[in-house]
Amino acid sequence: MSAPAEPVQFLVITGMSGAGRRTAAHALEDHSWYVVDNLPPSLMPQLLQLARDRHFSRVAVVLDVRTRSAFAEMPVAFAELGRAGVVPEILFVDATDEVIVRRQESVRRPLPLQGDDTLLEGIRRERQLLSDLRARADTVIDTSRLNVHQLADRVVDSVGEGSADLRLTLLSFGFKNGVPIDADVVLDVRFLPNPHWVPELRPQTGLSQAVSAYVLNQTATPGYLDAVDNLVAAMTPGYLREGKRHATLAVGCTGGKHRSTAIIAELARRWQARGLAVNVVHRDLGLE
Repeated sequence: MSAPAEPVQFLVITGMSGAGRRTAAHALEDHSWYVVDNLPPSLMPQLLQLARDRHFSRVAVVLDVRTRSAFAEMPVAFAELGRAGVVPEILFVDATDEVIVRRQESVRRPLPLQGDDTLLEGIRRERQLLSDLRARADTVIDTSRLNVHQLADRVVDSVGEGSADLRLTLLSFGFKNGVPIDADVVLDVRFLPNPHWVPELRPQTGLSQAVSAYVLNQTATPGYLDAVDNLVAAMTPGYLREGKRHATLAVGCTGGKHRSTAIIAELARRWQARGLAVNVVHRDLGLE
């Protein structure tokens, strides 16, 4: 009897030009991933076999629109990987059009699909080409407000160590700064009384004991937390059944300073106490 194939965590890194694919790849290389840039999708099954032959447990492939003519090969390649016992994960990095324009102008490089048109037209074409892949992604990371170190941390947290459990990122934000484009679930806690209008609480954040107590002791809060807990519990089996192993749950208030941070911190405390691995991101703290 032949020995069972060695388990391999197989990741596809893709996304918008200027959104941070290279930073994501370098972050994984720093954590002992074997990373291949711009590999034609048709060669991914061969890469999997190479990984098994050389005992690489974690492999990542960086795909971008330079391989646009090969995108049609992806369904066949993914099917071959599945028959070989591996379900690849897709990590998609994104950013707003304005941020991509600013980044591209700073490095004075055109986008791959720009041609003789404007940067915005190149961005539009690239978004259209990548739309199906983005919709299939296990993880979408919005890098618009992240520096390279924050992005690296988000990438490493999102891929975990090949766990079969759902990995959760809990993200607080302020609606006045925009809804996060990388969230799978967006919740609103603006119905809770705002500590901003309590003078002694205004300069503090939801991470302080005083603001946290103010938010968590509101009449509606316990029932709301239980409802969120039940929502995630109901969604988790379906996500895993559909092959989605990472989800981002975002909670927003007006500015992202008080209510949303307190709620996210409490959800993290609850779930960590049950042994669940969660990554916490307070997107808008410090912006006020």
